[in-house]
Amino acid sequence: MLEVRKICKSYGKKQVLQNLSFAIQPGEVYGLLGPNGAGKTTTISILCGLIQSDRGLVTMNGQNASSLTRSLIGVAPQENIFYKSLTCEENLRFFGQLYGLSNEACRKQAQYCLDLVGLGDRAKSIADSLSGGMQRRLSMAIALVHQPQLVVLDEPTTGLDIEARYEVWELIRKLRSQDTAILLTTHMLEEAERLCQRIGIIKQGSLLAEGSLEELRKHVPAQEIAIICTPTEDLAIARAIELGFTYRYYGRDLAFWLPRVMELKEILECFEGIPIDSIMRQPVRLENIYVEVTQGSK
Repeated sequence: MLEVRKICKSYGKKQVLQNLSFAIQPGEVYGLLGPNGAGKTTTISILCGLIQSDRGLVTMNGQNASSLTRSLIGVAPQENIFYKSLTCEENLRFFGQLYGLSNEACRKQAQYCLDLVGLGDRAKSIADSLSGGMQRRLSMAIALVHQPQLVVLDEPTTGLDIEARYEVWELIRKLRSQDTAILLTTHMLEEAERLCQRIGIIKQGSLLAEGSLEELRKHVPAQEIAIICTPTEDLAIARAIELGFTYRYYGRDLAFWLPRVMELKEILECFEGIPIDSIMRQPVRLENIYVEVTQGSK
């Protein structure tokens, strides 16, 4: 559906995107992850036709991106896009008209999209009176009003409480089940882990890694990770090196990559003679992969 091929973008001497390529298929949630300044916003702006790339190609359904394909994309930016003084229905009908929908189509689509995001009973509510989670869902409804084939969700749960976050997650799953393609940017790695079928990790405008979570695990060749709290970290690290374990610091946590799943007793035996305050075992998570990919590229 969407194909991005070797796009480049510079602002003066600063190169923001460097031969960035990825593709998204119908019914797929694709996560675009990266630190601040990685080029995610610039990528979205190019996809939406707000700016042009210096080089490269963006196609939708095999057509070069242009004003003709722009209507195939819906965008819910990080900041909510609606008029606070209008009702939910009035907002959707207004944006529907911007996309060229007839009055009747606007009416039908407004109600359909509000029902889809769970706001069907709030059609006459003023947008500013909605909770934060409801306002995010209203923004998503606006992005869907013209029936796009691809929806771009830029940090869709930023600032939401846990219940509102779960509501947005469920809506994303519902859109995917309807064969809608979704480009998701987020700093919440758990969110990407739960929702995305494939993930692309970018830094300084370049794609460093891409694939399913299982495919990305090759960047952390471990079966399990042990977080160990010890007053003698240097001794624990030296022992781990003897055993062939890779060690990393995740924040202040000292972690060891285990080549196989090990029982707690076996881990303790590996560090026999070294004082251990606590051990926590955990699977390899996206956050471990993300840190390895982005910090390993320094």
